[in-house]
Amino acid sequence: MNYHKEFCIKTTESVNLDNYDPDFTDKQETKKSALRKMGNLKARMNELQFNLYAEQKRSLLICLQGLDAAGKDGVIRHVIGLLNPQGCRVVSFKQPTAEELAHDFLWRIELQTPKRGEVVVFNRSQYEDVLIVRVHNLVPKKIWSKRFNQINEFERILADNCTHILKFFLHISKEEQLNRFEQRLTDPGRNWKISEADYSERVFWNDYKKAYEDILSKCSTIDSPWFVIPSNHKWFRDLVITKIIIDTLQKLHIEIPKPSVNLDEIRRKYHEAVSEDNKKE
Repeated sequence: MNYHKEFCIKTTESVNLDNYDPDFTDKQETKKSALRKMGNLKARMNELQFNLYAEQKRSLLICLQGLDAAGKDGVIRHVIGLLNPQGCRVVSFKQPTAEELAHDFLWRIELQTPKRGEVVVFNRSQYEDVLIVRVHNLVPKKIWSKRFNQINEFERILADNCTHILKFFLHISKEEQLNRFEQRLTDPGRNWKISEADYSERVFWNDYKKAYEDILSKCSTIDSPWFVIPSNHKWFRDLVITKIIIDTLQKLHIEIPKPSVNLDEIRRKYHEAVSEDNKKE
């Protein structure tokens, strides 16, 4: 199965999340086979990231969005954690500070975009400003409704300047979310993750669903595509995202830069140093 093609939102698509099964898995894969493959995929993704870092010409921005307990932290731990920390950075966007609120909504986002050679992961992203502000009526519709085009233009500018963008919506069912909340309550190691807001926000499930459908419909472009990732099964979620990242990096045909020094001269000096050390022994 071509995961990149299967889960990518077409630029002209009007998204209804009811048509996307969060419980979906590839019939040719099992949890056991997926975990086995992740070892080889880790090596390949590390190689491609190293090449990107060495080339210093392009960058990769990965945006993770999803309802509470959808698995953003899990993707960061099990997928992004496969990358070399040198050349990779994770940014989590919380409630805006007073300084951030004094600027336009994209100001704090732009400050965190990747430099050339870098992979940056947004845990939540610029899309919070057409999501939570909409659901909770924090700003008027006449303001947030304009932000779709502003975000598209912002991402186009990034793409024009050699930043490649992947946006993953982690799609879980309402029942699966409740199961994960229960795990947080019963597992002492996860108690810290639960909050009263987790349950109070469930009242707005349909509002969030509608908001995400508009995001996916209006902001999936050729240069900055959205992917709806079935995420009820964590192992499948991780496999799909890993393969899409690898597929994207492979298509860049990254070339290791040529040496900027005279290798023959350095080899000569190396052999002289070895010979000198041998004489001392």
